[in-house]
Amino acid sequence: MINKFDAIIIGFGKAGKTLAVDLANRGQKIALIEKSQEMYGGTCINQACIPTKILENKSSIIRNQNLDSFNEKEIKYEESINQKEELISKLRMGNYNKLNSNENITIFTGQGSFINENTIEVNTIEDEVLILEGEKIFINTGSKPNIPDIKGIENSKIVYTNETLMKLNKLPSKITIIGAGYIGLEFAGIYASFGSEVTVVNTHRTILPKEDNDDAQEVVNILKKRNVKFLNDVSIIEIKEENQLAKLIYKQNGEDEERGLSSDIVLVATGRKANIDNLNLHNANVELDSRGFIKVNEKLETTTKNIWALGDVNGGPQFTYISLDDYRIIRNHLFEDKTRKTSDRKNVPSSLFLDPAFSKVGLNIKEAKANGYNIIVAKMATEAIPRAKQIGKTDGFIKIVIDKDSEKILGATMICEDSNEIIHLIQLAIDMEVKYTYLRDRVYAHPTMTEALNDVLSPAMIKEI
Repeated sequence: MINKFDAIIIGFGKAGKTLAVDLANRGQKIALIEKSQEMYGGTCINQACIPTKILENKSSIIRNQNLDSFNEKEIKYEESINQKEELISKLRMGNYNKLNSNENITIFTGQGSFINENTIEVNTIEDEVLILEGEKIFINTGSKPNIPDIKGIENSKIVYTNETLMKLNKLPSKITIIGAGYIGLEFAGIYASFGSEVTVVNTHRTILPKEDNDDAQEVVNILKKRNVKFLNDVSIIEIKEENQLAKLIYKQNGEDEERGLSSDIVLVATGRKANIDNLNLHNANVELDSRGFIKVNEKLETTTKNIWALGDVNGGPQFTYISLDDYRIIRNHLFEDKTRKTSDRKNVPSSLFLDPAFSKVGLNIKEAKANGYNIIVAKMATEAIPRAKQIGKTDGFIKIVIDKDSEKILGATMICEDSNEIIHLIQLAIDMEVKYTYLRDRVYAHPTMTEALNDVLSPAMIKEI
């Protein structure tokens, strides 16, 4: 028996669930397929944005308590993990119940795979095999950790991903993190704050090589204050279990000497890749790009008519708010004026949550110069901001890149308390193409972090670069 639907959505992520409700509320019959009961609501809720920020907040509180013994820290960590799990479970079931209560949405829990361009086979968790047929199909299966080819990395007793680590309820006394991108650095900050000895192993010569040098160095400085150690320019040979510990065998700086680093566990944080296993995309002639993500055009259409790919699986920026905007693009082309496209997203802010967060939008100095701009730069240390002194969080700085000729803001990087909120004001200023003086001369509430814009954009803080 073939079950027929107006649309089939594979994956219960941000874009997929939002689209499902929208289509259902328009009277369409929707099938929503999710492989795991643990992933209702998507990666952000269950494994990424929400749980990591819960732990970041909890770890910051614990760090400021200055607990003496590791045993006390272990207890606080276990409590934090349990609280995180309790909240995530509520959010997960809230997402499930919201969609399941919609009479036009049918949720299927199991592995979906293409039979052809409009037919999906679902192997349910109840061991049923169902055949679904849809006029339109939307792929929203997200991404998963990229696991490099390192000997011994498959040993799950000592090697973790960000997804499995957050289920570990015993605080490791020592942790080695492979990877110095956003995921690796966030976890370094979290576990160092909880009380673990953290070493970040970086295959590159520098941390955050695409960022301005002062930005990257400030991030390193903040983490070093929490006793995070960095090993740069590392070539990893093997991970092996030795005396119930994880031992990383590596070479450094191009030398021939093999070295060893022991810890309780190893976290692999080496990026993410498209979650497309067992989808059988070839049966629907859906092609992949050179990076292994589903190939889409600016309207998120795949290489097969009436099949779209939304969210991380299409290789765009891996943020839940990008997934939400993917939904808006689809909605626009299905029901509105058909003008939206991915290239509309020119100034997308992002934050690395380190306490304080490292937030950015637009162009940094490197990028502005590469694009041929004649620039001036406004920069001020966080410790000069009254609010920062008041709350005792003075690490970092605010830096704003300005086009000297037009006086318009090109971008900003902020490493300070509430930077993840202030950055949206900079985004708006860039989008509206206002002169930097517009933000400089606003009247802001006091004492706030935002009012620092009055000072950082003053003549005394602006220099030619």
